[in-house]
Amino acid sequence: MMADTGSEEVAVIGNTDLTPGEIENNMKNTMGEKGTLLFRKMEINVAEAEKRTVKNAVNMQETYTVYLIETRPADAASEGTNPAPDSLWRRYSEFEILRNFLLVTYPHLVVPPLPEKRAEFVWHKLSADNMDPDFVERRRVGLENFLLRVASHPILSTDHVFFTFLTEEDGWKEMVFETGFQAKADSRLKALNATFRVKNPDKRFAEMKHYSDELQSVISQLLRVRARVADRLYGVYKVHGNYGRVFSEWSAIEKEMGDGLQSAGHHMDAYAASVDDILEEEEHYADQLKEYLFYTEALRAVCRKHELMQFELEMAAQDLSTKKQQQEELATGTVRTFSLKGMTSKLFGQETPEQREAKMKALEGQIQEDEDALKDKNTECDDFVRGAWLDIERFKDQKNHDLKEALISYAIMQISMCKKGIQVWTNAKECFNKM
Repeated sequence: MMADTGSEEVAVIGNTDLTPGEIENNMKNTMGEKGTLLFRKMEINVAEAEKRTVKNAVNMQETYTVYLIETRPADAASEGTNPAPDSLWRRYSEFEILRNFLLVTYPHLVVPPLPEKRAEFVWHKLSADNMDPDFVERRRVGLENFLLRVASHPILSTDHVFFTFLTEEDGWKEMVFETGFQAKADSRLKALNATFRVKNPDKRFAEMKHYSDELQSVISQLLRVRARVADRLYGVYKVHGNYGRVFSEWSAIEKEMGDGLQSAGHHMDAYAASVDDILEEEEHYADQLKEYLFYTEALRAVCRKHELMQFELEMAAQDLSTKKQQQEELATGTVRTFSLKGMTSKLFGQETPEQREAKMKALEGQIQEDEDALKDKNTECDDFVRGAWLDIERFKDQKNHDLKEALISYAIMQISMCKKGIQVWTNAKECFNKM
């Protein structure tokens, strides 16, 4: 929707409502135009992680982790061939550069997040060290998931910089920095300024921003609860090891009851030891929740960009309105509002007709340029809104599916864990019956 260039009213950009049918058709058209998604053409794996130690610029040792990315044509298996994969190593910082590039280049898209750089929401027996092997392994899985998310996106998957990230080890950094994406990034202060000064925020984006804040809060609480439960669960399981020790000691002083007590003690020891595998599996589900915790910031980034574009549009419309008022004042010779120019005219006399004519001509040119620029900005903003809502709808479907599956799987795991506990005590009861 165009801002009215002849009025002080400023329209909210992009208030073009799309029906679900239109959104679905647009998505199909977009995917058709972009061709087959990259993940259907190429197998992508982050196969392993490796710790490396080098000397930095100040001759001090620096330890970091690199990740092996392997790619091969997806149709190789169907054709009966099994070529060796192409492979290259990437640091986590290079993944960060790639994602920052995608954020700047595609501000209207919900760019998939990276896994955490340092462990968050950990229970006390879990290491928060970013070099811990278990943490590095979970981050390897998260980085692979990030690449697959991008490769399955109808727009991001077609990006040349992303493809080069997967296939060319040397020169990639230089190539991505040559795009100048860093200079195009909006500063946080600029975005914050727009948030507080925008006069006509789009209600849909405001609601989406609020929703992302609420979703972040809910998932954070869920992860904290899960960490507390893990702490207590670990203690309960390990205490069962004391049952095992006591039963074993007791068996040593009994003749008829000894074998049964010792067998029951073995079951308790096995039960106590099983908690490590259980909580390791739980971390997998926690990481799935964390992905959507970080997705909330990606949603807010889209909303902040919209606010900034809306604010810039309002400022452009306001500037155009001011120039039109100046044009009217020059044409009529009247000043509608108090200004330094009006005071100057009263003190030193009116401008000559020639001066007024020159100013009128200059203003006409500026007004025409501003009208053209405002028209282009309106078009750009409308395109942003359409693209953003199309991708937000895609993200919603993905989120609903993924979180539903994760919660169901987590519930199944908890049920299985309880059944194992029942089985342990059932076995112990049979041991007692045989005494």
